[in-house]
Amino acid sequence: MAYTDIDNPLDYFNTVLYTGNNTSQSITGVGFKPDWVWCKSRNDGNNHNVFDSVRGVTKWIETDNTNAEQTASNTLTSFNSDGFSVGDHGEINGGNDTQVSWCWLTGTSFTNDASGTSIGSIDSAGSASDASGFSIVSYTGTGSAGTIKHGLSSAPKMIIAKDRASGSLSWFVGHASLGFTKRLKLDGNNDAADNTVWNNTNPTSSVFSVGSSANANTSGNAIIAYCFAEKQGYSKFGSYIGNGNADGTFVYLGFSPAFVMVKNTSAAENWIIFDNKRPGRNLTDALLKPNLNNVESTSGVKFDLLSNGFKARVSDAEGNSSGHTFIYMAFASNPFVTSTGVPATAR
Repeated sequence: MAYTDIDNPLDYFNTVLYTGNNTSQSITGVGFKPDWVWCKSRNDGNNHNVFDSVRGVTKWIETDNTNAEQTASNTLTSFNSDGFSVGDHGEINGGNDTQVSWCWLTGTSFTNDASGTSIGSIDSAGSASDASGFSIVSYTGTGSAGTIKHGLSSAPKMIIAKDRASGSLSWFVGHASLGFTKRLKLDGNNDAADNTVWNNTNPTSSVFSVGSSANANTSGNAIIAYCFAEKQGYSKFGSYIGNGNADGTFVYLGFSPAFVMVKNTSAAENWIIFDNKRPGRNLTDALLKPNLNNVESTSGVKFDLLSNGFKARVSDAEGNSSGHTFIYMAFASNPFVTSTGVPATAR
């Protein structure tokens, strides 16, 4: 029996906390050279800042608004073997600000000339880790429905895309539990809505689809997409129904979670992120919200992070409304059982 595809999730994902010094510093302890770094100040109302190795250092996009990609030499200045370096930019290194950084590895670069390979119809380039099921894909929109190579060998369960050139277009999210006839907005609290951004087509093992929607396919605009396929014992992208009480719905993952992002798809509620480093114990109540630049909050939904999943411990519209559907993306700190049969324990 295969319990997990990845015995050590820390080889591919890690959360690192640090304190800003308003000058420059190297953030270490990640355990690998990250390709996607998502930074947020916990005690200051700064934006969520996303960096990746495909777009290159000093370039960031903010998840809590529709702003176009920005560039500044004093932001994330390098991806290093055990983390990354930052300059004196106040958003990610303000003096005495407590910061969280969520870090993912891809590692293998690819380019695809669609006409030459007959894979997809829109050229793409990026970086992918087939082992962990994560790829970063850059492409230029055509304005016409098409397909794009994602660099993985299995179909993504979740895709997050942003037009890098536009300051008015939202981040669009597709999720297998909703079906790719619908979309969510990462920068908004909107409930799930019908939309042709994914051309009403589920991703395949080689490509994902886009319609003529401006958000993921504006003609001539550079677009970035983050694609996630599921890996047993390491990542899961699913849904649950809230029950509206303190003995919340148990969500089985097959691993002890290090990171979970949740969205109520039935109502206009905020996205929430919780992880195993903030506050580092159960109940986990230190929430950040990708669609808001708010400081970290301990009011609202609270979760237990368990050896094989998670469970809401209060009734709250953002994570446990009775009868509402919630989608999630989750990454492991430990598989429930390793490939050699060793069980994980709850913290």
